Amino acid sequence: MTDSTSKLSHEEAEALVKSSDPLHPVNLIPSLCASFYHLGWVTGTGGGISIRQGDKVYIAPSGVQKERILPEHIFVLPFPQPSKPSPHTDRIFLRRPSANLKESACTPLFWNAFDLRDSGSCIHTHSQNAVMATLLWPGETFSISHQEMIKGVRVGGKGAALSYLDTLIVPIIENTPHEEDLCDSMAEAMTKYPDAPGVLVRRHGVYIWGPDWEKAKTQTECLDYLFEIGVKMKLAGLPTVLNV
Repeated sequence: MTDSTSKLSHEEAEALVKSSDPLHPVNLIPSLCASFYHLGWVTGTGGGISIRQGDKVYIAPSGVQKERILPEHIFVLPFPQPSKPSPHTDRIFLRRPSANLKESACTPLFWNAFDLRDSGSCIHTHSQNAVMATLLWPGETFSISHQEMIKGVRVGGKGAALSYLDTLIVPIIENTPHEEDLCDSMAEAMTKYPDAPGVLVRRHGVYIWGPDWEKAKTQTECLDYLFEIGVKMKLAGLPTVLNV
């Protein structure tokens, strides 16, 4: 895989990560990563977030302290790419940080959310609640019903809100030694379970998307709650799905 940068001038490229608007992606990503760090979702440099705004995608760097990210650390890529970002294709950048940083290893998986769900944002966490859910549900899905927080989750991550009476199903895929190699199995799970708002990765974490960063964040919070309560119910011997 090789990388290349579009033919913007240095000044034009740097302007992409300068904004006084607190809701601009270059300011949101550091703020959200700091919040996620304190929730235990992106500790140890793991996890990340991407935000798509029009024809640009903003992505946090890999292997850095997520609570200390600055706007100048953000990568900017054009959307769509000439070919899907993967370990085996060229990747085009509008802007790369001057520091010796690498874009998130989650990049090709974020692209699944953009391409397959037309999402505006995708969040990846290493939440212990998500990991425990993948251990206590040994099959290919996590399921839970009759929980109030289900109403904060949308069909396919961006459709109508689920009902209290609906059964939430989230596919689980097997982990791989390298994050990028999850790309195909994640895409297969998204195709097989089109109504799912995210994909769990066994012994690893979860990817969750939404039409914008607000809904992606809200659904991540709701799903993390549901993973946690589901794990507690399972350990207490309670059924997580009611057949009524």
